[in-house]
Amino acid sequence: MAPPTTTTATASKPKLDVSVTKPTPYTFDLGLLLANDPNPLSTSAPSESSTSPNTSALEAQLAATARDGAQALINQLLTTLPVSTTTSGVILSLPAPSTPLPREKPLPAPKEPTKWEQFAARKGIKPKTREQRRAKASQYNEATGEWERTWGYDKGGAKKRREEGAVQQDWLVEVDEKKEREEREAKEKKRRKKA
Repeated sequence: MAPPTTTTATASKPKLDVSVTKPTPYTFDLGLLLANDPNPLSTSAPSESSTSPNTSALEAQLAATARDGAQALINQLLTTLPVSTTTSGVILSLPAPSTPLPREKPLPAPKEPTKWEQFAARKGIKPKTREQRRAKASQYNEATGEWERTWGYDKGGAKKRREEGAVQQDWLVEVDEKKEREEREAKEKKRRKKA
């Protein structure tokens, strides 16, 4: 049994012409993908109700004008620009924009370099890259066989050693009892003289 045939909405629409002709030709700025249409629109004032035939005619006219502008822009792109084909698709190389776009405010003035930037420029000092900073931020500990931080949080793997219950070696300091006792007695003597 053959599948039922269905008619689509696109089959009933008439095919529109690819070439667009206007009394006054379009002006293009292909860098901005801009097509300027100097031809006036004949807009008659629509009546109060939004469902009147005037409104629908105006909408149809605006849609046709927009379609013609887009078609003219595409025609201009395909006929004047170099087209190259790559494995990822077809590529058009757009020229630089020629229409200046307005700005609300002027461009900000360039900032003057700081004293450090001036000094660095004179001496030829360049900032370190991210990879250079990362390489300096860690060192390999051969005893544990792991990379450890050289500064900041968890310096030298201290957090891991604390979790394991190990005591850092620099926490253990031998105290000379005789010297400590003499210092204590000297402080006491000084305190008694003041009182």
